[in-house]
Amino acid sequence: MKLQVNLNLVLFFIISFTPLMSYSQQDMDTTSYIHTVDIFSGEIDTLATIEKHFEAPNWHPDNYLILNSLGSLYTFDLATKSMKHLDSGFANACNNDHGISPDGKWLAISHNDKNDPSPKSYKSLVYVMPITGGNPRKITSEVMSFWHGWSPDGNRLAYTGERNGNYDIYTISINGGEETRLTETEGLDDGPDYSPDGKYIYINSYRTGKMQIWRIDADGSNPEQLTFDQYSNWFAHPSPDGKWIAYISYMEDQEQGHPFGKQVRLRLMNLQTREIKDLTPQFFGGQGTINVPSWSPDSKKIAFVSYKLE
Repeated sequence: MKLQVNLNLVLFFIISFTPLMSYSQQDMDTTSYIHTVDIFSGEIDTLATIEKHFEAPNWHPDNYLILNSLGSLYTFDLATKSMKHLDSGFANACNNDHGISPDGKWLAISHNDKNDPSPKSYKSLVYVMPITGGNPRKITSEVMSFWHGWSPDGNRLAYTGERNGNYDIYTISINGGEETRLTETEGLDDGPDYSPDGKYIYINSYRTGKMQIWRIDADGSNPEQLTFDQYSNWFAHPSPDGKWIAYISYMEDQEQGHPFGKQVRLRLMNLQTREIKDLTPQFFGGQGTINVPSWSPDSKKIAFVSYKLE
């Protein structure tokens, strides 16, 4: 198909001619390609090419995407292809961990609060703000905390927290308060995202010495490994209809990291049969490509970002 061919040409150029540069250089020389992929046909539509680093598209039911770029949030209208700044008040250091509430009215964000008294160099906390913009309300009290999932009833947030040097999965009430720790394994547990029925939380975990996709019950019990391959697998997102999970695979082992500027592809698992297929050809991406839930509301498409560095 024409769109698939166009993307393959873009990806060929990126793979063949792009040097691997450091994450700190993204703000100077990144071209971002915003795409959608149809999970049934494999057709990839390139919606925009932007000479700036954009990350992590969420797909709102009103047919627009929410992305972040260099600490700010933006909306991208899927009909008009127009980009607009989304006011996030004081939160001007938002990273690529953000997502839309089940009722579509709120946005959870992760913001680096430089005024937090912690001695840690990066001070991400989880906040919630109106989907139309406005000052966020702080939910978590301890850095570092990175949002990843919203319970289907809208009452709890799931996030990755670094506590005493180890990263584990936590949940907390939408009203804040005491956090609940769900995992206690050595090594990184990350990327928690609820199943649409609220029964499971999908995560990626390094507990076996290889980054693979797992799921746990919503209370943290009954861990089950879902992928067993040679790739580094990250950020499993269940479809709204509960039939699939989409995730990103690094072609080379990244141990416990998920860096920008690597060869990756998106993959899809049928949750009934556990069959896995490639959604995309290999492309230049990684951190920022699909950190957050990015399914279309009808469970037919996924939004993602690929990159080129000058």
